[in-house]
Amino acid sequence: MSREPDQLASAEDALSAQEEAYVESRALVDAEADGDERAVEAALRPRSLDEVIGQERVREQLSLVLQAARGRQRAPDHVLLSGPPGLGKTTLAMIIAAEMSSPLRLTSGPAITHAGDLAAILSGMNDGDVLFVDEIHRMSRPAEEMLYMAMEDFRVDVVIGKGPGATAIPLEIPPFTLVGATTRAGLLPSPLRDRFGFTAHLEYYEPEDLERIVRRSATLLDVELRNDGGREISRRSRGTPRIANRLLRRVRDFAQVRGDGAIDVATAVAALDLLGVDAEGLDRLDRELLRMIAETFEGGPVGLSTLADAIGEDRGTIEDVYEPYLLQKGLLQRTPRGRVITRLGRAHLGHPDTPAGDDHRLFG
Repeated sequence: MSREPDQLASAEDALSAQEEAYVESRALVDAEADGDERAVEAALRPRSLDEVIGQERVREQLSLVLQAARGRQRAPDHVLLSGPPGLGKTTLAMIIAAEMSSPLRLTSGPAITHAGDLAAILSGMNDGDVLFVDEIHRMSRPAEEMLYMAMEDFRVDVVIGKGPGATAIPLEIPPFTLVGATTRAGLLPSPLRDRFGFTAHLEYYEPEDLERIVRRSATLLDVELRNDGGREISRRSRGTPRIANRLLRRVRDFAQVRGDGAIDVATAVAALDLLGVDAEGLDRLDRELLRMIAETFEGGPVGLSTLADAIGEDRGTIEDVYEPYLLQKGLLQRTPRGRVITRLGRAHLGHPDTPAGDDHRLFG
């Protein structure tokens, strides 16, 4: 009897297990959060500007805006927060509402598909309310155009009927504060961007600030940190508080099952190595992308479409998920001819020797 079906099944099982491991690894360092994780995050969020760690310039500027608004007893200017996911844009929106003692209404750009969706939200606003729109750059164009008037004149025109008989009914809106969050500020049209009175870009966190965040979260989670265990977690957190808190919870599980419940350097290193997160915060998929460029494409340059096909990922996923951190760490370079692995990238893979002629520059 042929053993081919059994061998095929075994190969499929192995492939499935490998894909599962890749998904789990990616989930650890993905700066986006699903619904369940957001519920866990809620307990760790700072409640006021005084509790916020890092982002000193943004925090100081925002504090002045809110204090001035409270002194005038008026709603603050509209606020635009941009930056990579996981850096605290939603947290700052919640703090703005809390500092102004105002209710917070939350929605997202993809959820507002028609102007009528936005009109329904705005018609329920009260004086001084804070409206938070996440991923505001993904709002539909008709809703976006309605938002211009709402932000500037606190009024929207609701159109009743269709065709020649359509009638526009003006709807007055109480003064409110719009807080928009975006990971792609360049996709916002200028008329919308210009209507925000305060704009802030959140940067990746320094390891020292991340360590303070990890220690604060450990206290809230009743986890004991010893001998720079928090520092090791922060070093591998890709400059992102959300990832730092996620890794802290996974290392806590490891310490509980295989240790005495406390987290020291040795425990953190063992746990994170087991999870596939290396000393630079790269997971298996990050390293696979670098290895593909270094070995399969001999260091590059390689076009984005070719690279996406080679690793079986979408072009947008590579641009938005993989590349930003690799570029920030200097492991990858974008050139007019394609993606190139740098000397630092080769060294990270254990290939420190750069072949002759592999000195890729932006205008080589």
